[in-house]
Order: sequence, then C-alpha cells, then structure tokens
Amino acid sequence: MLSIHRPFQNHLLAALPAAEFKRIEGNLELVQLRLGEVLYESGCQLHYVYFPTTAIVSILYVLADGASAEIAIVGNEGILGISLFMGGNTTPSRAVVQSAGWGYRLKAHVMMKEFSRGGPLMRLLLRYTQALITQMTQTAVCNRHHSIEQQLCRWLLLSLDRLSSDSLTMTQDLIANMLGVRREGVTEAAGKLQRAGYIRYSRGHITVLDRPGLEVRVCECYAVVNREFIRLLSDIPPGDPNQVLGKSLPD
Repeated sequence: MLSIHRPFQNHLLAALPAAEFKRIEGNLELVQLRLGEVLYESGCQLHYVYFPTTAIVSILYVLADGASAEIAIVGNEGILGISLFMGGNTTPSRAVVQSAGWGYRLKAHVMMKEFSRGGPLMRLLLRYTQALITQMTQTAVCNRHHSIEQQLCRWLLLSLDRLSSDSLTMTQDLIANMLGVRREGVTEAAGKLQRAGYIRYSRGHITVLDRPGLEVRVCECYAVVNREFIRLLSDIPPGDPNQVLGKSLPD
C-alpha cells in the first residue's frame, strides 16, 4: 500500500528543488486522512503542517452558535497550516477532511526551521499563501453575490481539480454546511444540474458527467481563483501551468 504513495503527488513538494526536498524528506510522515477528520480546531496550536496528496481538506470558519461556512479548500496543490509560518502558531479556522485520502505531514518545528532559511521553499510557500488568500476572498464574494447553483458549480469544479476522478462522495447536508446555505437550496440546485445532464447524484455520491457544462454555468469566481494559482505557481511540474489544478481552465 505505501509503495503507491509518493510525496511528489503534492504539487508544492514536487516543485521544491532537490536540495530543499532532501532536507525535509526524512521528516515527511505519510498519514491517512479520513472523511470528517478534524486536522485543526479553531484556536488550537498547530503541531503539524499537511501536504495532501489524494485527500481534500476544507477550511471552515465557525461561528459562536456552531454554524460554519467553507472559506477555502486545499488538496494536492497545497499545504494546510499557513498560519504557522505567517507569524502565529494558531489558526482561527477549522480544517476538516472533505474527501478521504492520503497526505504527508511535517512537524511544525521542522517547517519553521526550513522556512527560516529563506530561499526556494519560503518563496514557494508565500506565493501559495497569496493564491490561497485569493481563493478565500473570492469565496466570500461568491457567497454574497452569486446563486447557490453557481456556488455549487464552483465548489464541484474546485473539488474535482484536486481529485484524480470525476466523482466525489458528499451528502447534500455536508455541502450545505460547506456553503453556509440551507439544505433545500442545495437540493434544488443539484436537481437543476442533474436534470441538465451535468451531474448524477445518488446516495451521497456525485459524478460529473459534463464538466464543460459546469464551466459554462459557473460564475467568474472559479476562473479568478484558477488564474491566480496558475500565475503564482506556474513553475510547478509537469511544466504545463494549466494542469496545476485540473483538467482545464475556462476562458
């Protein structure tokens, strides 16, 4: 089982120069990330950073009454735990595994030691952080100004970009919690997409049948986020920046 997992499945780790990667390679720990597992809780000290490879993690902002909304997702393009190297060792958000899979974790003190060296690793992480902030900002705009159907299309496309298949497992209740909307709104939006032939939804399993159709239906927020990742991380292997996050980039 372990032989099929490689750190280079994470695009940030793959983008590190050989000398930079070699210094942390022995400290990378392969971990299974289970659906619903909480990696970080709001206000808690960060002991690890995570580099997902086949899992997707949602970053959620949680209100005092327990309500939550997703502000970003992180998959094989990125890292969980940017608060650590941005000047603090706690985070105001919660990180929950949205799609089960695998990833690598690195102890906080090892990450800080490498980050403090400066050089390629620091520059790469800062560029990724800027791209992630763009995703968070655009998500806030999208949640305020765009329809639930458009938000669902954005969420589906961003999730698929971080998976190796066109399917994902997610109940409508969980999607509603991620988007911060009522379940009935998600049911209606998913029904429209299914009747149009874009997706097939059954028992918590979503299969995208027509990705180009979703890309036409989605608001501009998806393209804004993708373009910023491509602009900032265009030197990530395999060399074609349009393949950093997914199958295609809408015009």
